[in-house]
Amino acid sequence: MMNMQQMMKQAQKLQKQMEKSQADLAATTFTGTSVQDLVTVAFTGDKKLVSIDFKPEVVDPDDVETLQEMTLQAVNQALEKIDAATQKSMGAFAGKLPF
Repeated sequence: MMNMQQMMKQAQKLQKQMEKSQADLAATTFTGTSVQDLVTVAFTGDKKLVSIDFKPEVVDPDDVETLQEMTLQAVNQALEKIDAATQKSMGAFAGKLPF
């Protein structure tokens, strides 16, 4: 059986590892794209939008709705990638908690 001091040391070690994983994740760029890569977005791992790129052929003043849909598609794809990476990175710590 682990004593309280050992549990605290292990918890502190895990906390430092989790903080490093969170920092690494935040420093990673995730991209999402629409159909045919006409819209591309980039987020940091902490879900900050850093860029949106529109290919010229998607910009049609008479069809703004398609541009909106493609932008949503690209944003949602990037956010799904962040969520998956977060789950993979942070989920690994769940089984290591000493309590």
